[in-house]
Amino acid sequence: MDRRNFIKGSALGTVGAAGAALASPAIAQSMPKIQWRCTSSFPKSLDTIYGGAEDVAKYVSEATDGNFTIQVYAAGEIVPGLQAADAVSSGTVEMCHTAPYYYVGKNPAYALGATIPFGLNARGMHAWLMYGGGMDLVNEFYNSEGLHYIPAGNTGAQMGGWFRKEINSVADLSGLKMRIGGLAGRVIEKLGAVPQQIAGGDIYPSLERGTIDAAEWIGPYDDEKLGFYKVAPYYYYPGWWEGNLILNLFVNNEKWAELPDAYKSLLQTAGKAATIEMLAEYDYKNPTAIKTLAQNGTQLRPFPQDVMQACFAAANELYDELNASNPAWKKIFDSQMAFRGETYLWQQVAEYTFDTFMMVKQREGAL
Repeated sequence: MDRRNFIKGSALGTVGAAGAALASPAIAQSMPKIQWRCTSSFPKSLDTIYGGAEDVAKYVSEATDGNFTIQVYAAGEIVPGLQAADAVSSGTVEMCHTAPYYYVGKNPAYALGATIPFGLNARGMHAWLMYGGGMDLVNEFYNSEGLHYIPAGNTGAQMGGWFRKEINSVADLSGLKMRIGGLAGRVIEKLGAVPQQIAGGDIYPSLERGTIDAAEWIGPYDDEKLGFYKVAPYYYYPGWWEGNLILNLFVNNEKWAELPDAYKSLLQTAGKAATIEMLAEYDYKNPTAIKTLAQNGTQLRPFPQDVMQACFAAANELYDELNASNPAWKKIFDSQMAFRGETYLWQQVAEYTFDTFMMVKQREGAL
């Protein structure tokens, strides 16, 4: 039996026994008609990441019998993708689906609800948000910006991006023009690179024209769809700046306050479901995509260790600067970094040893 229909039927039966005239107003009050607009930072062609917002809208509508509806708009249909949060805080739309680190130009603390270089992986980020006080800490900051934050997607660890030329040493970063999001741009800038913030739909033509020398996006599935392998043959890993990436909903503070408690709970639950869906979808689709890319001539390359070490040192230098100058950043960062040490201590015990053994078996052809 459908659980929702059972609950509704039981409630109606109970109220009916006391007086049918009371039933309709009680139900109407608990599930008012609400229509919201949600602007996405992503084009519809990126079905997995754009689909996170559509999943939330679907779950909310189904659970309320269509009483709470959210219309999702792709990047550019209402505002450009990188202006989604501004549209929410100004009240142009009630909600957006985005990546918080797009707005580090406003305040670097925005990145801490998404991901930072050499930060947490997906499991660590979810644990910190849900059980380490992270949700309250980031919302204390986002609320001050007129926004309420709800996680609604995760890509998992990302690739290091597409390069027109090989990266053999730190020296090769000097003068490199790279599309890169969040605080990672400030890290590579310390090593002589020139970061560019470009929306997903504009990356390919920029690479093709040579306006940029390299670009990172997400991983094999999305990157193949965007066609980067046609104009930049070298595909590097890992994306040290994105050990995970939380996609999220930003809701206008006033609209959030007006929302009935039941709808608030439902929206948060729908965000959790969308997060699980997105991570699972990428984990399922990326293996096939990476094989296809390799068959099409993509050259997979690990970042040299001296590049990794230099970037790690540059990231820590940046964090020292932010800790000294930005109290909002420091309050969240200190909590997140304290948990970073704990989660990697644990993950190297069971997860790492199991995964490493299985990966060796995969390379031996035993799987």
